[in-house]
Amino acid sequence: MQKAASPLMILIVLFMAALQGCYSFKGSSLPLHLKTIAIPVFEDRSGAGIAQFRGDLTGRLANKIESQSPLRLTPSMSRAEGLLEGAIISFADAPSQLSSKTERAITNRVTLVVQVTMTDRLKKTLIFSQTFVGFSDYRTGDYVAQQGAIRYCISQIIDEIFDRIVSGW
Repeated sequence: MQKAASPLMILIVLFMAALQGCYSFKGSSLPLHLKTIAIPVFEDRSGAGIAQFRGDLTGRLANKIESQSPLRLTPSMSRAEGLLEGAIISFADAPSQLSSKTERAITNRVTLVVQVTMTDRLKKTLIFSQTFVGFSDYRTGDYVAQQGAIRYCISQIIDEIFDRIVSGW
């Protein structure tokens, strides 16, 4: 013979079932009222003469934001609800591993530092201002590998900026 469920047990089960849909992850820390964003070409304040990477960084970041977030790009800063501004503030290409025999560099490390600020133009508030760092090693003297290391740094930074925009990390 089975024992009937107590009214208290039924209430607990119903209460838990009702609460199941009450909590969820939004998946984004973006303010819900932001629908458009302007991203001017990042500045090069590094003094390292790497201005050619500004457009690549800005363009790839804009493509990622538009394709993987609810934000839509607008070329007009005056019409944009959000504004994402950035600057390359530091670029370094220095030895990272020395040969024990010759004491010369075997690998170099490229380090790229970018400062990014995102503002809510509707509410006139700062959403975040943060520095992002990308780095990659390459075989010394290999120009193609050096350019690949720089592109890898840019990819790291783009991913970190995107994560910061959509998840607040």
